[in-house]
Amino acid sequence: MTDVVDSDELLRRIQRARACAAQEERAWRARGAELGRADPGDPATVRDAEVRGVAYAVVVRVLDEILTPGRHAARG
Repeated sequence: MTDVVDSDELLRRIQRARACAAQEERAWRARGAELGRADPGDPATVRDAEVRGVAYAVVVRVLDEILTPGRHAARG
């Protein structure tokens, strides 16, 4: 990890990471909903999918704030 990158490349990498995190968030939320309907007998699996969806949502929010500082209302 000794490569030097310029600001444009860094911005592109952050944007790709944000897009990837958003895609993963959607996938895990859909999987959680699917598991909840298909197998209500295993709440741990459903809960795991929900937690992962929330984790990716947090990553998206953090990267949004990096990409567009101050645009997003503070939650809390």
